[in-house]
Amino acid sequence: MQPRQPRGWYLAREAGLLAGVSGDTIGQWARYGYIKSSWSATVPRVYSFQDVAEAIAVHELIDRGVKHGDIRSAIEDLRAEYGDWPLQIAPIATAGGRVVRKTTSGEGWAVGRQRGQGILSFIELQEINRWLRSGGWAVRGADDITHIEVDPDRLSGTPTIRDRRLSAEKVALIAALPDGRRVLRIEYDLRSIEISDAVRWYSRVQQFERAA
Repeated sequence: MQPRQPRGWYLAREAGLLAGVSGDTIGQWARYGYIKSSWSATVPRVYSFQDVAEAIAVHELIDRGVKHGDIRSAIEDLRAEYGDWPLQIAPIATAGGRVVRKTTSGEGWAVGRQRGQGILSFIELQEINRWLRSGGWAVRGADDITHIEVDPDRLSGTPTIRDRRLSAEKVALIAALPDGRRVLRIEYDLRSIEISDAVRWYSRVQQFERAA
């Protein structure tokens, strides 16, 4: 079961950095009903951890060739049964650029287990949650970035250095300063690998903003 109460606190830019899109795109998705802005539906919209997870799932569906209108129709149908964040729990797949739902008879689900056919299965939706907790869309294909953590109950869900109350973005910005890495090692007691992961993670998320 998904939690009933929203957790974490993200403005559009912060949600976009985690979902792999621009803040403008997050706002558009909220306006057109692809995702919720659970904390505030008025400007500035404020998103929850669960909203960001839904945005990552929407991004994944788009990457799999599902049309925007089909995504919105599927989400509207699924919300009636699964609540505000259905893409995190509903038994869905993609096939031929369409969202496929598992039926009582299991019809259509056989292809849902063939990852090579462009299928989004329940297991992969759990993978989306893992991506989010490890730094969001930026860690897809970068499994060696292991020291970033997103905990909705720590710093309102800001990406941090794992097990630390220290923003990964702040670490990356300090690291870019002259002598910044030495400052991080001595004054913040960070290891070189933690600093490097923050720098790599931030470099990847900045690409989402530049693509806006």
